[in-house]
Parts: sequence; structure tokens; C-alpha cells
Amino acid sequence: MNPLGSKPVSANVLDAAIAWQLSMDGANPVEREEFAKWHAAHEEHARAWRQLGMLDQRFSAASGPARTALLQSREGIRRRVRKLGNGVASVVAVIGLALFAGPRYLPIDYWLADQRTAVGEQRTLRLADGTLVNLNTHSALDVRFDEKQRRIVLQEGEILVETGHGDPRPFIVETRDGSMRALGTRFLVKREEEGTRLSVLQSAVAVHPESSPDEQILREGQQVLIRNNGLGPVLAVNFGADAWTRGMLVVDNTRLEDLVHEIGRYRTGHTGVAPEVADLRITGSFPLRDTDLALNALLPTLPVQIEQHTQWWVKVVAKAETKP
Repeated sequence: MNPLGSKPVSANVLDAAIAWQLSMDGANPVEREEFAKWHAAHEEHARAWRQLGMLDQRFSAASGPARTALLQSREGIRRRVRKLGNGVASVVAVIGLALFAGPRYLPIDYWLADQRTAVGEQRTLRLADGTLVNLNTHSALDVRFDEKQRRIVLQEGEILVETGHGDPRPFIVETRDGSMRALGTRFLVKREEEGTRLSVLQSAVAVHPESSPDEQILREGQQVLIRNNGLGPVLAVNFGADAWTRGMLVVDNTRLEDLVHEIGRYRTGHTGVAPEVADLRITGSFPLRDTDLALNALLPTLPVQIEQHTQWWVKVVAKAETKP
């Protein structure tokens, strides 16, 4: 049973709830009306707001240095949930967040990882063996090198790996769904709700699902969804799959809802789509370092408009008909 008595909420909705709580003290009547609309728009919004309040009570009950550190300013909620400090306060915050968010959303392993990126942040790491690892938005990994193997554990998000050469130790990327052994290669690994997606850009990768004795080799240009108990069908790598490493999102005949969801991974807060336009299709390239520009790029192509209720709540809806 969830310790807070209800289901977990997604990262985007959590972000929006935090943002609303930070802004409500000095909110004007218009902003309070917008908050009421957000709160009533979806059951998950109300659940996030309720759970955030319960989490805040849990933090407020902390004693000693933890309580002092957590309650020092109006920014306390954001720091408690998103920007962890050092010492006892960090431990309280991490445990509280794990209880609040549940195992599938913002897991504790993300906050304790060796390397992680925030929403909208990207970073490149050079490991001790010369391997380059690009971390995409909201990603986290642990590096576990020893005398027998080079191992990366991807806890959250997405990475691009270009393995270093001249090291005889096997290079392995692990997730909770299985392991991927590089065969002198460049490849993408992405954690998704249904499993882990591997896309091989160069050379080959040997794939081993966690609960399966079988191993399969994927070649350049192939992708597969790895589940704990097996592999999905082998497909061609999506065009522009690694474009995010160059700050772009490339799509080809993609549903609008899927595109907006992907853009939302790079924004703090809630980014939604009205059901009546969710199935529209679009092809194009969109900048990830300016997601407002990316959303506005939809307007010349599709019959939609952008509703920006607040800085943290944006929705793509059908374009209003103009009266003659």
C-alpha cells in the first residue's frame, strides 16, 4: 500500500503542483481562478495537490536540523522535492520523495545516482576508459567500473553511448529490464514505461533481458524494446533518433499528442493536448533548448493554438474559429 494512501502521480503533474504551491501565497484572483481550473481539469491534478500537502506535513514533522533546513524559506518546498542539499535534510527529502512519488515515478535511485540531469538539461560525460556518454533531459546513471568489467546502470531517462577503445573489459549498460553489452559501438538506451528501448547506431550490441536466458545481437540500424521477460520485435531505428544530442527533436508523421508529450519531457510543469487534436499528424524538426518556440512552430502547420494558463501549465488545443 502506498504510504500516503493513494496512487503515485507523474513527474510533469508533480512539477505543476509544486509550481502552483510556490505561487499561491501571492496569487491574484485571476491566478487563483487558473489554479482552480488546473485542479479540476484532471483527477491526477487533485491527487498531486493533496499528496503534496500530505508530504509537506510529513516534512514539517521532522525535528532538529532536518526541520530547520527544510523550512527556512518560501522556496523550501521546491528544495525539498527537487533540489536536495547535504546531510540530514537530504536524507529526509529523499525518503519523503520516494514515499510520495512511488517506485515508477522519480525513484529514489534517481536522486542518489552518480550523475543526473534536471528537466531540460543535457550533459556529456567522458569516463575513465574514454567512453563518451550523453545524458538527455531528466536522466540518471551510476558508473560501476572494476577490474573485470565496465558497467553503467541507467536509473532514469536516456543516454547515448560511444564506447572507448583499447580496453579489454566488457562494456555493459544495465537497467531493471536487462543488460546490453557493447560490441565496439555507438547506441542509445532509453527507459520507457513499458521497458527499455535500445537503438543501435553503429556496430552491434548484445541484449540480455533480465529474466530470460536468451541473448540476441542487434545490428546497426536496429532497435528493440527490452522487457524483463523478453524482447519486442526488432524494428528499424527511428529517423533522427539521436537528434536530441544536437538540441533537436525530429519526427516523421507522428501523432501530435506523442510529439507534445516528448516536448514536455524538456519542460517543467504540465504540457497537455486537447483530445480533439491529439491524433493530428506532423513531420518536422523542433528545438529542444527553447520549448516555447517548439510549441509555437506547430501553429503554421496545424489547426491548433497554444493556451498558456501559467508559466507551468500549457495546453495545445483546437484553433478557435474566427468570425467573419
